[in-house]
Amino acid sequence: MPTIGVLTLELHLPDSHSLKDKRSVVKGLKDRLRHRFNVSVAEIGGQDTWQRSVIAAVTVSHERPHAEKVLQTVENDAANFLGGVLVDSGVEWID
Repeated sequence: MPTIGVLTLELHLPDSHSLKDKRSVVKGLKDRLRHRFNVSVAEIGGQDTWQRSVIAAVTVSHERPHAEKVLQTVENDAANFLGGVLVDSGVEWID
């Protein structure tokens, strides 16, 4: 049975003064994570606010340890890319 892992990243973008400003940061992060780690990525919260966003990255694997490693690497890369903009993260599992 496959394991599905969902990493949720909460962002606070204090320098964003429009949806266009926010969109450039969010799009850059989503594209980066998709291409580097082959995960599915979507903005799942805060779409109508300028300074807040919730991003989900999802991976599917036949082994949970592999999925854990992928999502940990994604989280570390996102934290490095975003700096202090990443304010919270969490992982949920569907086994």
